Amino acid sequence: MASIERRELKQRDSTGRVRTVLRYKVRYRDHAGREHSETVKRSADAERRAAELEVQLASGVWRDPRRGEVKLGTWAAEWIKTRHDVRASTRARLEQTLSGQVVPRFGSTSLARITNADVRRWVAEMMESGLSPTTVRKAVFALSQCLSAAVADGRLVTNPALDVPLPAERMKAPRFLSQSEVGLLAEAMPERYRALVLVGAFAGLRWGEASGLTREHVDVLRSRIRVVSTAVEVRGHVTLGNEPKTRRSRRTVPVARATMRELERHLSLFVGPEPDALVFTAPAGGPLRRSLFARRAWEPAVKRAGLPPITFHGLRHSFVAILVAAGCNVREVSEWAGHNNVAFTLTRYGGLFEDGSDEAVDRLDALLSRHDQPAGVVVSLTGGES
Repeated sequence: MASIERRELKQRDSTGRVRTVLRYKVRYRDHAGREHSETVKRSADAERRAAELEVQLASGVWRDPRRGEVKLGTWAAEWIKTRHDVRASTRARLEQTLSGQVVPRFGSTSLARITNADVRRWVAEMMESGLSPTTVRKAVFALSQCLSAAVADGRLVTNPALDVPLPAERMKAPRFLSQSEVGLLAEAMPERYRALVLVGAFAGLRWGEASGLTREHVDVLRSRIRVVSTAVEVRGHVTLGNEPKTRRSRRTVPVARATMRELERHLSLFVGPEPDALVFTAPAGGPLRRSLFARRAWEPAVKRAGLPPITFHGLRHSFVAILVAAGCNVREVSEWAGHNNVAFTLTRYGGLFEDGSDEAVDRLDALLSRHDQPAGVVVSLTGGES
């Protein structure tokens, strides 16, 4: 039960005179028996607050307001340490977003003082500063996840970063290489990395999947590559044997025999006989680091081949285009590319698949001009008869 204590206080006003003022202290105990109090100026406010507290305590929704006084920067630093549910690379990107956008804006603000209006203004400020829609969306998502954890911990009642209008993310058209362009790029690469280009373009492996590929997962006889683990690079340090990006990323990819012959040649020249030997390594041995590889081998080779700038991930787009050109259906493309679902494949690459509209028109014509219609009866577009 909440109780109200009437208190008389002496205060000096602006003229220097000492006056007696009334204050009302609402006292109550939480479920653990700890005593709390809140002071208000009016008797009616005290009675209303006492009633609210009794309802909250009885229904189990009462929250200690002091728990929301922790600064966002302090809470974010503790929260990020608990994100064991995400990959190391994902957590590193979260940390970068928090330190780059979130903490500079809200780090010194108490959790309970962050409002939905504050977050909306922040979005507008980021857009006005020239940040891309993608960066803005990632920043708000990071803040929202952080505040959701505060709600779950009883520090906030609601998440003020929800229901915030965000800028639309413009999806860039995939950059493809033709089969001849893939050949030019492979020829321009140092010999030890030519097969890496082929694995990206003709097997569709992501960078981490290719740089973490081992000899035992290359099935030369059946012309298959099994993707069962991936390399992850965080702050220049590469770890091997990590779980693939998603459940569907763990897959077996059929490889053209011509490509497999090149890969088999690469294995004989550059890869040790051990089953766990990396297929692609740095010149001095050890796992590849993406930034160094891009600067020292990839970008110079792209220029030598006379190609417009393209990333290694662009080879995956080329792989999808090649599969579609070979007549593979969307389910096969989605499975061999390791996409999370068929819907993503259609959304991202739907324009590559054959348009069946002409065939649909022919079928509709056949349906609407059936010879078994009674004389003088025409099927209308609204489904009635005339």
